[in-house]
Amino acid sequence: MQLRNEDRQSGAPLFPTRAEREEVDDFLTRRLADADARIRGGSVTPTLAMAAFRRELAAFDFREPRDLEQSLSWVIAQMEAGITHLTHPRYFGLFNPAPTFPAQCADRIAAVLNPQLATWTTSPVAVEVEAHVIAAVCARLGFREGAGGHFTTGGSEANYTALICALLQADPQFASTGVRAFKGSPVFYVSRECHIAWLKIALQAGLGRSAVRLVATDGKGRMDPAALKAAITTDLEQGCVPVMLVATAGTTNAGMIDPLVACAEIAREFGLFYHVDAAWAGALIASDALRGAIAGIELAHSATIDAHKWFATTMGCGMFLTRVPGLLSPAFQTSASYMPSNLVSVDPYVTSAQWSRRFLGLRLFLSLASAGWRGHGKHVERCVELAQLVRDKLRSRGWHIANDSPAAVVCAAPPAGSGHVDAIVKGVLVSGAAWVSVAVFEGQRYVRICITHGATCADDVQTLVDNLDI
Repeated sequence: MQLRNEDRQSGAPLFPTRAEREEVDDFLTRRLADADARIRGGSVTPTLAMAAFRRELAAFDFREPRDLEQSLSWVIAQMEAGITHLTHPRYFGLFNPAPTFPAQCADRIAAVLNPQLATWTTSPVAVEVEAHVIAAVCARLGFREGAGGHFTTGGSEANYTALICALLQADPQFASTGVRAFKGSPVFYVSRECHIAWLKIALQAGLGRSAVRLVATDGKGRMDPAALKAAITTDLEQGCVPVMLVATAGTTNAGMIDPLVACAEIAREFGLFYHVDAAWAGALIASDALRGAIAGIELAHSATIDAHKWFATTMGCGMFLTRVPGLLSPAFQTSASYMPSNLVSVDPYVTSAQWSRRFLGLRLFLSLASAGWRGHGKHVERCVELAQLVRDKLRSRGWHIANDSPAAVVCAAPPAGSGHVDAIVKGVLVSGAAWVSVAVFEGQRYVRICITHGATCADDVQTLVDNLDI
């Protein structure tokens, strides 16, 4: 069938004309802005009547087309009532901040132009922009010139990449023969307070979950160097093959930072690949006043930082950063006749786990371009100051603060006899006034409060404290 020029301007639902697109764009922009305003003044937790929602959802049988603006309005309304609002200033939950406006703009650009970043040949500008941002973050980490890495879908992919690099450094034959290259079982070490995704990563890499050694902490949420050395020594005596040591910079439960320098020394002593999982607290590098809290990260072979956490880009936007980028090509190098190029030094598909790739790095590029390191540093410092305000207010009411994190995470226990942690958290969530969670820290349950939202203020903290004290 021959396509006529008039068919190209048909205004079909999937590919409308420019005028039709602009009309819907304007409609969507207004509706989203209105929803955001209502969300900030409403419940943090879902209020949706699920039975009614499921009936309405079932009506979308896709037999007949629907008006796009009506469908957009329906989706926005359902999400406004049907999700926990990470963009609410009283969301004191996990490391999921409201995204910066420049990052939102980046998503819009990437969605419309839709570059494919598998190769430099197809998207040279996009690939170069991402490499530029990675180099800037590496420099801020203190990695030497020549360091590299790439953007990932999140921290799990970045940490998985670190494990693959560690296995290759331990035995280059791993690239061709897998774990059969080793004379014993490969194992690696993380704190028992680490992100438990490491168990999935071990399975994904073909090692199995038993390869993960969960090292004891020092009673304050940080990896115990003595316990670490003992675990490595025991494994060597039993014929295992230690390949990697992972220090955590910003544990999920309590924001604690492992002794990075001591871990570096132990990794060097035993010849291990040293990786720092700084998915959240890695953003401390933006602050000249606070970056000392993760001193020693520059000694790592590699590090993970999630831009969609404290750098506040949209989901999901991780980074794998390494002082030894030469390990990436042996790990992921491949070739295919249908690929337009196979440039080992610059084609992302031959130096990373992904093949097809979204332009993720534009989010952090535009955020850094708009605010600079200083602007991001102020954001981080403000969150830390508000976390201290939370501590002060809770202590004044008799609460116990269990963690001494330099980051913006507070683990708190109510005064004796005033209520169980789980019941207190449930009450806050039911109220919709705020969102907090329960965290287990050094074997005890606490109310976990994390500050990540750029618009959270002292009044929001007061509302939270008042609701915790009910």
